[in-house]
Amino acid sequence: MNFETQQLHETIEDLKRHRDEINVQMHLARAEMRDEWDGLEKKWDSLQSKFSAFKKDASQSSKEVRAALSLLAGELGQAYKRFKTRLKS
Repeated sequence: MNFETQQLHETIEDLKRHRDEINVQMHLARAEMRDEWDGLEKKWDSLQSKFSAFKKDASQSSKEVRAALSLLAGELGQAYKRFKTRLKS
């Protein structure tokens, strides 16, 4: 695994930790937050699926694919941070 792919892997692992923390707090969440969480879960599933395919198919290990995955991971990370803030309020 090259350096950029390793960084992406670490970012996804960090997102997994945030996701797990939020999941623990979800039992207290309001209904509208549950709906928002369901949407974030769909994005998480998409990121996981795309990253798995990226790792398996060497022909797709281009900078563009890695950049797109990094962008998706960044968006999801920001959404998780906003969501955690809302859960605490």
